[in-house]
Amino acid sequence: MSEERKTLEQRAQMTDLERLRHSASHVLATAILKIWPEAQFAAGPPVENGFYYDVDLPHRISPDDFEKIEAEMKTEVKANHPFERMEVSRDEALALGKKGRLAALGERAEPSKFKLDIIQNIPAGEKILLYRSGDFIDLCAGPHVKRTGDVGVFKLTSVASAYYKGDETNPQLQRVYGTAFKTKKELDDYFAMLEEAKKRDHRRLGRELELFVFDDDVGPGLPMFLPRGAVIAEELEKLAKETEFAAGYQRVRTPHIARESLYLKSGHLPYYAESMFPPMELVAESAESRRPLHRPELFRELLEKPLTRDVLDEILSKAEKIRSELPIDRYYLKAMNCPHHHKLFASIPRSYRDLPLRLAEYGTCYRYEKSGELFGLMRVRSLHMNDAHIYMTPEQFEDEFNAVNEMYLNYFKLFGIEKYLMRFSTHDPSKLGQKFVDEPELWKKTEEMTRNVLKNSGINYVEVPNEAAFYGPKIDVQAWSVIGREFSIATNQVDFAQPRSFDLRYKDRDNVDKIPICIHRAPLGTHERFIGFLIEHYAGNFPLWLSPDQVRILTIGDDPKLLDYARSVLNELRAHQVRAEIDDSTDKINGKIQRAEQMKVHTMFVIGKRDMEANAVSVRVHGKGNLGAKAGAEAIAELLESIKDRRAS
Repeated sequence: MSEERKTLEQRAQMTDLERLRHSASHVLATAILKIWPEAQFAAGPPVENGFYYDVDLPHRISPDDFEKIEAEMKTEVKANHPFERMEVSRDEALALGKKGRLAALGERAEPSKFKLDIIQNIPAGEKILLYRSGDFIDLCAGPHVKRTGDVGVFKLTSVASAYYKGDETNPQLQRVYGTAFKTKKELDDYFAMLEEAKKRDHRRLGRELELFVFDDDVGPGLPMFLPRGAVIAEELEKLAKETEFAAGYQRVRTPHIARESLYLKSGHLPYYAESMFPPMELVAESAESRRPLHRPELFRELLEKPLTRDVLDEILSKAEKIRSELPIDRYYLKAMNCPHHHKLFASIPRSYRDLPLRLAEYGTCYRYEKSGELFGLMRVRSLHMNDAHIYMTPEQFEDEFNAVNEMYLNYFKLFGIEKYLMRFSTHDPSKLGQKFVDEPELWKKTEEMTRNVLKNSGINYVEVPNEAAFYGPKIDVQAWSVIGREFSIATNQVDFAQPRSFDLRYKDRDNVDKIPICIHRAPLGTHERFIGFLIEHYAGNFPLWLSPDQVRILTIGDDPKLLDYARSVLNELRAHQVRAEIDDSTDKINGKIQRAEQMKVHTMFVIGKRDMEANAVSVRVHGKGNLGAKAGAEAIAELLESIKDRRAS
C-alpha cells in the first residue's frame, strides 16, 4: 500500500512542534550530505514522536554514525540559516531536479531521482514550493520554523529500512529517525518516558506474567491468551455486557466467514480488500453433482482401460478440466462485523417504534496486517472486537451519539484514563468514488451532524481531513497511559452508505419506508489492543477486579490444622467467585511472598498459627506491603465489595 501524499491545506495545519520537527528533518539531510555528498533523499516528514528522512546511500548508516551526524546538525543550528520559501514553475523544478540540485547542497552529476518522481505526482495547478536553508534546497511544501536556530534540541534515535512510498515494488531506502523538542527538559522527559515504557512493554510483561503467547506454527499476528490473560478478556467482556445491557443493547452472534457477495454489497470489496485475508475458493454448492468425483464416465475409463501412465494423465487432465469449469463460491474470513449485523437488521420488518435498535457482539475478526506492521497485541491479525451497531432515525442521532460518547467517558474514568482526545476524521471531496463512497451531499450532512454533536457536548476533539471510513465520518479515540504514552484504543463511526447498500428500511409514523442512520462503535476497541494498553497503563499491577490472581493464600508452616484453616478460607473465597489459590508448599514465607510479588498477585492472605487461632488473616497487597491482620470474614467482605464496585486500587 503506497503512502498518501498530504495536501497543502493539510500541511498548513501542522502544529508548532510538527513544524519544528519538519525543520529538523531538513537539518538532518543537510548534515548527512556534508558527510556523504552522494546521498539521495525521498521524503522527510514530522511523525508522531519525531521526524525521519528516507535516504538512498551506499554507506549503511548505523547508530555508530549518529554522533558525527548530530555534530553536523548542531553546526547547522548554530549557523541560524533562515528557511526561505520559494515558489517555482513545474519546468523550473524539473530542471533543478535533473541537475541534482533538489535535496542537495549544490548541483550534482546524478539527478535528484526521488524528487523528480515526486514532482511528476504533484497535481496540475498545485503550487510547487522549495525551501532553502543555507546551501540546502529541497522540494518541500513546508511549513517550517523561521530559522535553523529555532529547531531546538534533538536526538537521532534509530535507523530502519523502508520502501520508497511504502510500496514493496519500489527501492528500499534507509529511514533515519530522530526526535526534537523546544527545550532540553522536554527532550529529557521524553526519553525518561521511553525508559519507563520499556519496563511496561506489554510484550515483555505478557511473557513474564504468562498472559499471552505467539507461536510460529499458529502464525504471526495470531495471539493466544493463556488462562491468566483470558481472565482479563473475560472481565472486560463482562464489563461491556453489563454496561450495554443497562444501555438497552441486544446481543447477537454471527459466523466468522461469509460469501464474497456480502462484502461486495457492503463495499468492503474493493475498498478494504488489501486488509482482508485472501478468499477461500470452493465449488458452488449448486454444482456439487458435477464434480469429477460424480462423473461416471471417468470411472468407466479407469475400469476399462489399462492403467498406464498416459491413461492416468489423460483421465486426470479431463478431471482437472471439468473442475476448472465449475462455478466457484468465494468465502472470506470476517474482517468486520457490520455486514452481518446489517443482515440481522434486514431479517425482520422494522418500524420506527423499534428504533433505536442497538445490536452488540464481541465479534472475532481477521485482518491481514502486513508482517512489518505487526506489533505485539497492538497490531494483530486476529481480534475480538467490542462491537455494536446502532440503527436510528435522524432525530435520534444526537442522543445516541452523545450516549456512546458518555459510555467512552465512563470507561475512561473507570480505568483512570485522564488524558484523551477524539480525532474526528472527515473525507476528501477529491477522492469520492475512490477512497470514499461517492455521495457528496450525504458526506456534508453527516459530517455536519457529527461536528455539531461534538461541539455541543464539549468533548475534546480535533478534526482530521482525509481519514474517514469509506462509508462515513469516524472518530478515533486516542488515550494516554499514566506515563504519557499515546495509544489509539477505540473507534466510533457514522455510516450513511451501508444502510443504503443493504436496502435497510423501517416504516415511519406515516407508514413510509425510510433508511436508518447507523453508528458503528467499539468503546473498548479489541481485547488485544485494549489489554495491551492496560498492561502498560497499569505496568501489570491490575486493580483487584481485573487481576488474574486476585488472592493467594500463603501459609506459614505445614501444620495440618493450619492447612485445613487455609483451605477453608480458600473455599469461602472461591464460593464467591474470587480467583484465589493457595501456596501450601514447605518453602519459607519470604520465598512465597517473593513469588507472589513477582507474578503481581493483587492480595496475599498470610496465615500463621496466630491467624488461625483468631479466625483471621494477615493482609498484604502488592505495591502497598503488609496491611496487618483482619478477621477473615471482614477481609473477605472488603474484597468482595472492591470487586463488585470495580475499584481502581
